[in-house]
Amino acid sequence: MKLGIITPVVLKRPHAHAPWEDDAGIAEIALVAEAADRLGYHHVTCSEHVAVPFSAGEMRGAAYWDPLSTFGYLAARTEQIRLLTHVLVLGYHHPLEIAKRYGTLDRVSDGRLILGVGVGTLEEEFALLGAQFEGRGERADDALRALRASLGRREPEYHGKYYDYAGFVVDPWAVQERVPIWIGGKTARSLRRAVELGEGWVPFALAPEQITDMLARARQTDAWQQRDADIEVVLPPPRAVDPLGDPDGARRALDDLAAIGTTIANLTFRTKSPQHYCEQLAAMKEMVP
Repeated sequence: MKLGIITPVVLKRPHAHAPWEDDAGIAEIALVAEAADRLGYHHVTCSEHVAVPFSAGEMRGAAYWDPLSTFGYLAARTEQIRLLTHVLVLGYHHPLEIAKRYGTLDRVSDGRLILGVGVGTLEEEFALLGAQFEGRGERADDALRALRASLGRREPEYHGKYYDYAGFVVDPWAVQERVPIWIGGKTARSLRRAVELGEGWVPFALAPEQITDMLARARQTDAWQQRDADIEVVLPPPRAVDPLGDPDGARRALDDLAAIGTTIANLTFRTKSPQHYCEQLAAMKEMVP
């Protein structure tokens, strides 16, 4: 199982982030990312919300660092670790906008982009941005097909129900011939999208038995059988781990993830400071080389 981290500071959920994150900035984010990079962690994350309404902020949190600018900075401070949008809301962007902006990030980072995407659920934010909320699932499917036809190409062409284009140059473009696309969600449809159109599934708000059952059903489908490789299943433990203070609990958390088919763990840590966070990263890597 590979280990990635849900980057601290860039997303602060109520009652779930460490107190030191409230006063932290890009220096602390970079300190953690550089340590994770040196230690061989798989990825760091950054989520997308443009503006969160007061009513949703109480549950989701209100602080969301912009992934493009954040990752642009971290790309210059790291060498190997992957940069995962976790997640980008498809309905807020034209596919070629994503292909250009994140294709440039892929080039800047020498091919380290993982494009995590989702359909989106925050209706007020859709309305604020002038994006269509109704029918967003079908539109997202078309956007994913458009992205697959466009990422890594200087002269993309796609003809679909919602997106139709040809005769344009996108320069610079992604250096990866096939940028990994991971699909976030908690429905069978999100898993189907991952199987048919992506390389990974990032479920949330599902019980372990639900995930096991959904994966078992998906593996029986023709779409799964026709794949060249299995999809990545990317999951966090149910709570932050503490490899220094509770190594047995940290091991059990990873064992439980492995038991439900997780291929990449998305970790958060119990931490007292940025330096303590880096110590926790090292302790976990000693536990799971």
